[in-house]
Amino acid sequence: MGENLTRKIIAAHLVEGEMKAGSEVAIRIDQTLTQDATGTMAYLQFEAMGVPRVRTELSVSYIDHNTLQTGFENADDHRFLQSFAAKYGIYFSRPGNGICHQVHLERFGVPGKTLLGSDSHTPTAGGIGMLAIGSGGLDVAVAMAGGPFYLTMPKVVRVELTGALPPWVTAKDVILEVLRLLSVKGGVGKVIEYGGPGVRTLSVPERATIANMGAELGATTSIFPSDGETRRFLAAQDRERDWVELLPDQDAAYDEELYIDLSRLEPMVALPHSPDAVVPVSEAGEVYVDQVAIGSCTNSSYQDLMQVASILRGKKVHPRTNLVISPGSRQVLEMMARNGALADLIAAGARILESSCGPCIGMGQSPPSGGVSVRTFNRNFPGRSGTADAGVFLASPETAAAAALTGKLTDPRQLGEYRKVEQPQKYLIDDGLIIPPAQDPSQVEVLRGPNIKPLPVNAPLDDTLTLKVLLAVGDNITTDHIMPAGPKVLPLRSNIPAISEFVFYTVDPDFSGRAREAAGGVIIGGHNYGQGSSREHAALAPMYLGVKAVLAKSFARIHRSNLINFGILPVIFADEQNYHNCRLGDILQIENVRKQLQEGDVLTITNLSTGITFAAYHRLSPREVAIVLDGGLLNYTRNIAG
Repeated sequence: MGENLTRKIIAAHLVEGEMKAGSEVAIRIDQTLTQDATGTMAYLQFEAMGVPRVRTELSVSYIDHNTLQTGFENADDHRFLQSFAAKYGIYFSRPGNGICHQVHLERFGVPGKTLLGSDSHTPTAGGIGMLAIGSGGLDVAVAMAGGPFYLTMPKVVRVELTGALPPWVTAKDVILEVLRLLSVKGGVGKVIEYGGPGVRTLSVPERATIANMGAELGATTSIFPSDGETRRFLAAQDRERDWVELLPDQDAAYDEELYIDLSRLEPMVALPHSPDAVVPVSEAGEVYVDQVAIGSCTNSSYQDLMQVASILRGKKVHPRTNLVISPGSRQVLEMMARNGALADLIAAGARILESSCGPCIGMGQSPPSGGVSVRTFNRNFPGRSGTADAGVFLASPETAAAAALTGKLTDPRQLGEYRKVEQPQKYLIDDGLIIPPAQDPSQVEVLRGPNIKPLPVNAPLDDTLTLKVLLAVGDNITTDHIMPAGPKVLPLRSNIPAISEFVFYTVDPDFSGRAREAAGGVIIGGHNYGQGSSREHAALAPMYLGVKAVLAKSFARIHRSNLINFGILPVIFADEQNYHNCRLGDILQIENVRKQLQEGDVLTITNLSTGITFAAYHRLSPREVAIVLDGGLLNYTRNIAG
């Protein structure tokens, strides 16, 4: 039996463990990326390890999230990141150069390599044939120091694509269909590997769109083969030297299979407030639209925005609708400026934003109160747009452009003839905003602003945990719920005492004060606790407030890892009925917890407030047990090093 593409790449990078689904393995990391909302903390953690230069083949620090400079904090942190990159051997992508995933695809992605990024949408690079995985910043710091990345060996799901997309149907509609079929929990513990004759009909940017939103499935990553289309894209980026052919064996085995006939798809839309609430646009009903936002790391490529310009050329945006567009990179923006397409967008009434994440993370362009926003983004969680009661719909650039013209949610097929924009044979190449590291690091001073505070470190785990229930929440709690983003909160990412005041702020504004007073607490969660972004502040800030454990029905992959990395114990109800027996203010106790963790998978927990004793699973590997016992990955790394 042959091997699939995922297992081939893992095998080529395997450092430790057995490639058996469910077992822990460690892989060598070739490349890393960070962005500015997660990078400052990752680099402080790297610095604490005492390693003089990064040990990866390539590491890149991007500025793309916190480009809205309403105070000194973001500007100071950008200066810190640039000076840190110069000293420690990291390439630095300046503000304005573009969104990390778009730029990495254009300028750095290499088929067959491993990429670890402190952003959940790092799997975008799977569109070029990389094994690209999102993680917390501390995992990236360890990888930059030369350490392997540990993960649970995933199952591999084959998505067989046949046929070709009809007019007005796009790659975004493909991934929305996958989300409709599998749900936001359907990819947990899995890699989604795309194959079949339909793959050949998709360009690399289209593949990247599909791989990008695999994060919304909860998948470890998504990946496409590296074929002739990959070679054409790299050649157009003047990087054909990086191309290698990577295909699964013809008789490759998979754990699961899913079949999608591209020719049978139609324009889709995700309704508020979940990426898997997907229906055909034709069945969504009459929805008047206040705002359309086109861009994000999902749909801001040259191909996407040229398609929008083609649709809007010679027309005007509807009077009731506001249109904003964020190009994915400076390359995209400059090419459109030179060929006249940017003028078409401006003439149609679009507002052009800088090449950054912007509205996708609530950094500006929030919809009006109770408003409707159609976005080409990847997430539509409540409040993520910056407006708590807004209804956000996720759609393709074509569907978004149709909504901008008509003022309501519209099936783009109603616009008439479709002229698909093809990829250019040659992209504009100018890496002037990517700064290489200094040749002599001794001449570089790392510049720190007053908002960068010392890195908080947890203490080793106590032998008895007496924990007050600080909060009880339901299913699909996101990292946006736990640690909100937006222009008020994100500038505090280097200041854990300050940012901790906003933990669960949109769920319960009193949470942070209650947690500090308890001096040791537990959070009760439902299924898929911690879905969404990779922001490790959703674990680091609760740790700072004294949270010792999270007891949930199930966890999202990255957040579970982040909890472990900061010494917070993630525990799963053995019987979900006990979820209802843990109420706000109850006192839970776990005795001999260190011994229990080391001797088995079952923990015995007593609710001292009700007298009920119940079982829970920790499902930690021996390595993860050691990390939690030491109080987190940083302590563990220091201990094994010396």
